[in-house]
Amino acid sequence: MAALSSEMLHATAVAIGGRAVLIEGPSGSGKSDLALRLIDRGAKLIADDRTLVVRTPAGLVARPPQTIPPPLEGKMEVRGIGIAALPHAPEAAVALLVRLDPDPPRLPERRRRTLAGVELRVIVLDPRPPSAPIKVELALAQPGLEDA
Repeated sequence: MAALSSEMLHATAVAIGGRAVLIEGPSGSGKSDLALRLIDRGAKLIADDRTLVVRTPAGLVARPPQTIPPPLEGKMEVRGIGIAALPHAPEAAVALLVRLDPDPPRLPERRRRTLAGVELRVIVLDPRPPSAPIKVELALAQPGLEDA
């Protein structure tokens, strides 16, 4: 399927129930750690640290960058461990963007962001609490919840 437009993000992407969640934040903010905890709960890795989002006629899709050689697909750098092979998916339709912030708002306002010409729901959360992966899953399952 031909791409209409695309963007490269400094984000980690996982698939939960076949839908992609983009985890965005600066280096060292906890993207890979939150992704690893989601994978432990059944998610699949799409891309670690850099994610290509592509607008197709079917919608926005997350994929690993085309520059990743096949031997590195499905692998993540885990601090203190090294490169680890994890359950992975080659791509998934994007459903949610999680922006990491150590001090998210308690009662957030509705947030949206446009990527590759497609508007996407955004939540902001602190990745450090043990409940962070549950909040991501809850936001994904209940589109009416605008933030965690």
